[in-house]
Amino acid sequence: MGYATEKAVVLVSGGLDSATTLAIAKSQGFQCYALSFDYGQRHRVELTAAQEIAQCLGASAHKTICLNMDSIGGSALTDVHIAVPITGVTEQIPVTYVPARNTVFLSLALGWAEVLQAHHIFIGVNAVDYSGYPDCRPEFIAAFENLANLATKAGVEGQRMTIHTPLIDLTKAQIIQTGLALGVDYGRTISCYQPAAAGEACGVCDACRLRAEGFKQAGVSDPTLYQT
Repeated sequence: MGYATEKAVVLVSGGLDSATTLAIAKSQGFQCYALSFDYGQRHRVELTAAQEIAQCLGASAHKTICLNMDSIGGSALTDVHIAVPITGVTEQIPVTYVPARNTVFLSLALGWAEVLQAHHIFIGVNAVDYSGYPDCRPEFIAAFENLANLATKAGVEGQRMTIHTPLIDLTKAQIIQTGLALGVDYGRTISCYQPAAAGEACGVCDACRLRAEGFKQAGVSDPTLYQT
């Protein structure tokens, strides 16, 4: 299906999943407006990657919104007093979960979409190789899409807002294979929760473990630069 005349807001964090999501949206013919957030995350270096990714993949515009979610803390990604776990993925919701993050991000994406007169929002959430985050589940996305159509002028006027989650049922390996087929340069992406100042990954956090295993299962070399 082609959407050459349609605009879409695409959440771009600078990581592997969001880069793939942007490439998918572009491949479907959308005019893509990339949206990133400086929300007080300890891995702010990802914002440089997000800017490069948006440019390389031909986004029509790239906006970064500043928030101070670190002021409420509650996550290892926004509170320096909470250590990033290095023990591997567990079945419990990890301390790297940022309270209400995707709800806040999607709400702001929805606002920008209305301003742009865009009726599509793309987010790279995943329910297969994910880290136990409740706001990455299909149930959450369905509920937010319903809210989007109740809470907006566009929705009330019958211009339905759609939340696209093209990675929701893919493994990390499948995501990587999809992105490579679309020309994504994963060497530009940063997934690590605690990278060095220059962007080198720690190699031991949950995000690094999932990423490395994804490249291994995809049967392709991992372009990630790791700390030595």
